[in-house]
Amino acid sequence: MKKLPIGIQNFKEMVSEGYYYVDKTAFVRKLEESGKYFFLSRPRRFGKSLFLDTLKEAFSGNKELFKGLYLYDN
Repeated sequence: MKKLPIGIQNFKEMVSEGYYYVDKTAFVRKLEESGKYFFLSRPRRFGKSLFLDTLKEAFSGNKELFKGLYLYDN
């Protein structure tokens, strides 16, 4: 059974440890194509740090982490 990622802000840990993850990797592609400056304004505990860590892993070329997610195939 998958675990809930309470307090986890590390994408690599979430994927490798089998936590639930809502795939938001399509937004990585949208950000890449739309411009060069972004302001992430969301409430506390809304996934900003996790999304930034996901961006870091994506642009570091860690493709295997994204297996089964939108970004892996696109």
